Amino acid sequence: MKHGAQDGAARRVAALATAVGNFTEWFDFAIYGFLAATLGRLFFPGASPAASLLASLAVFGVAFFMRPLGGFVLGAVGDRWGRRALLTVSIGLMGLATTLVGVLPTFESAGLLAPVLLVLLRCVQGFSAGAEWTGSAAFLIEHTPVDRRGRFASVVSATAALATCAGGLLVLTLELSLTAEQMSAWGWRIPFLVAVPLTAVGTWVRLRIDETPVFQRLVEAGARAEAPLRQSGRDVRAIALTFAFSSVQGLGFYYLATYVVTYLTATVELSRPRALVLVATGLVCYAVLCPIAGAVSDRFGRRRVNLIGGFGLAVVSVPAFVLMGTGTAAGVVGGMVLFAVFQSMVSVTTVCMLVELFPAETRSTSSAIGFNLGLALIGGPGPLIAAAIASGTGSSTLPALYMVVVAAVATLALARWLPEVRGRGLDAATVAPAEATR
Repeated sequence: MKHGAQDGAARRVAALATAVGNFTEWFDFAIYGFLAATLGRLFFPGASPAASLLASLAVFGVAFFMRPLGGFVLGAVGDRWGRRALLTVSIGLMGLATTLVGVLPTFESAGLLAPVLLVLLRCVQGFSAGAEWTGSAAFLIEHTPVDRRGRFASVVSATAALATCAGGLLVLTLELSLTAEQMSAWGWRIPFLVAVPLTAVGTWVRLRIDETPVFQRLVEAGARAEAPLRQSGRDVRAIALTFAFSSVQGLGFYYLATYVVTYLTATVELSRPRALVLVATGLVCYAVLCPIAGAVSDRFGRRRVNLIGGFGLAVVSVPAFVLMGTGTAAGVVGGMVLFAVFQSMVSVTTVCMLVELFPAETRSTSSAIGFNLGLALIGGPGPLIAAAIASGTGSSTLPALYMVVVAAVATLALARWLPEVRGRGLDAATVAPAEATR
């Protein structure tokens, strides 16, 4: 009983460390997007407001193309030196880069150096984010009992949504409390400087946690990968499957967390404060749905729940945008919740499958490759593609088409090739069977 209590305490600490660190990472990553218009004016002046905003959004997008590189490098850290080492480096890099953005000189005082430094720091943020989601997944699931992996995995999905929500509400509070001049002079720096205490707390928590039992057994068995990147070549099929379900997951998440705000303000023409409050409400509902989706996947399996989620997104995306296009509070939140029911299924099963699909020796590296390629090539550009569809057609529903096509195509492929992985052992084949059943 005492041993069971110790295991339970270790799992709770692991969940707390994952939640705090993941929240910090996604808060830091998201606030740039909410401040894009202000940053455009401060770092890319001289052009039209629209051109400044596009330049700022382009810098936002740079981070997505750095994610695969971060996944390659930091994923290998997780497979060679441990999951805890990966997560500690990841949160440290993100916190440092975000803090430095908060003290950057603007174009007015530093000229071209200012946007160059902004781009470089955004690259560091993307590099760091490339390992956080998959690293958190491996760390948490490797601590978790086999019959509760889905419920614990929901911590990763829910905290990402809550962090995005918190970032949006902080920016909204500042915009409502400060004059435009104050916001441009110093107010925009505050959200970035919040990274200092958040990073300190997150790093402290992660330094106090134990390495996962799975990685400890890898070390004891002498089974760690000597060259994780090269050895990940054995995982090509699983990487391809990860690319497919991560594309759907990433695109759906960025629709909810990023594009809907733009959609409500630019297309539906709601005020920015009203749009942010409604989106925050929808994201909280999504966070509540995640543990439910996790429990369902523990009961019925990852494959079934993921496929229902993917096909559901293909079916309900247009009706969800029809509801949001009404501009009413009930319509917007109702549309987001309709979308979030199926997105939560895809998201939580993605967290589980990032771990259950791969062998322990190359898990961090291989999962990061598939996941970040899906986000960089399919998910990350989603908000820009949706905005272009809305601008080009003037329709309030057609922006959903990109989501429909990606979800339908990817999920059809997954229906053909995705195996059921619920209950799969997480240890290396070289670990003794008696050890692997712990």
